Amino acid sequence: MPFDAWRELEPSAAARAVHQRVAGLPALLRSAALAWLKPESALGEELSGAPLGAPLGGIPYFLKDLFDVAGVPTHAGSAFLGTARPVTGDCQIVRQLRTAGAALAGKTHLVEFAAGLTGENRNYGDCPHPHRADRLAGGSSSGSAALVAAGVVPLSIGTDTGGSVRVPASFCGLFGYRGTPGDEWVRDAFPLSPTCDTAGWFTAGAADMRETLAALVSPPGGSKSEPRGVFLRANDLLAGSPVDAACARAAAEFSAPADTDTRDALLAAWQGAVDAYSTVVMSEAHIIHRTWLTTHRSAYDPAIWQRFSDAGNFEPEKVTAARKVFSGVQENFTQFFRTHDFLVLPGAPLPALTKAQCTAETRRAILTFSAPASLGRRPVLTVPVPLEDGLTAGLQIIVRDPASPVLDWVLRKF
Repeated sequence: MPFDAWRELEPSAAARAVHQRVAGLPALLRSAALAWLKPESALGEELSGAPLGAPLGGIPYFLKDLFDVAGVPTHAGSAFLGTARPVTGDCQIVRQLRTAGAALAGKTHLVEFAAGLTGENRNYGDCPHPHRADRLAGGSSSGSAALVAAGVVPLSIGTDTGGSVRVPASFCGLFGYRGTPGDEWVRDAFPLSPTCDTAGWFTAGAADMRETLAALVSPPGGSKSEPRGVFLRANDLLAGSPVDAACARAAAEFSAPADTDTRDALLAAWQGAVDAYSTVVMSEAHIIHRTWLTTHRSAYDPAIWQRFSDAGNFEPEKVTAARKVFSGVQENFTQFFRTHDFLVLPGAPLPALTKAQCTAETRRAILTFSAPASLGRRPVLTVPVPLEDGLTAGLQIIVRDPASPVLDWVLRKF
């Protein structure tokens, strides 16, 4: 149901609807997506207590379990964080959403410590796609995306470091928003990489995304002229993508293909982006986890433990070189936005993955599409692209800053 339909429900009925929808989920999806569910009576009270005229009044939402909620352990998809790290109170985004009238319905699972893009988690179960049980929802904000796509709530909060909103939004057919690194919403979340971490959210519809952006980011802004944007095809970034044609058709509805010079300049600046991203993010993750990597080794997913541990052996020169690539990408975007208002890229080179597709090679392929905006520290709107087989792809709309009128302009086209 869209926001308006939720607002028509009495608070007690809305709380009951959330609980009934959770109960109706397939058991595997419920256990893999849901970390904590607020009691129905408490949710009803919070929905009824929204300030008069609040922009998100009457809207229940779920929260990725990287954000703190008073009285609720934060597990971050892990087996031990809930007892290793105390929670002292509500995080900033919960406080701001409460002021905007939204009511917290619960918390969602994720890839362990947000260190993955597929939706896999050995502690709580791999998060299945809510409409295709043979596929995964994508990650790391897997539970947040899955519960919106399944219709349990109309809004959920995630994070995006290297694609963790953009990828599951593309896989699950959702609208997604990724903010900017270091903003007030992400500073008090449990981090993966402070350089790249952002907060964001999912909605099922464009109108709901417009309302959320207006309430949390900035009111819709008009533009005296049609914004200028261009798109790159999936095959520009990685040959043989099965979503290339569909994404190109969808992008052409509101942008032109990039001219040769623009395309070549972007692609040249992004050479080495995936390796630079992995180097910086893993080096920062190692610093955050270095004590626990010894004391809680057996509690980590072995692959994640290995990646975090290996980063402790990076030569300083390797990290310095990676940060230089970051600077180059940021300068390239600065140059781009002097003549353009937005850039469109496919959200991922593939639709929702099967378990067998969750390989290191696939991860690298996805990062080829998602890393540029992460290195560039730019906000991104993701919009869904239907595919002929019933799966979905997505488009990343990369903009200059969160106040860009392009966001509202694009959403009005859906």
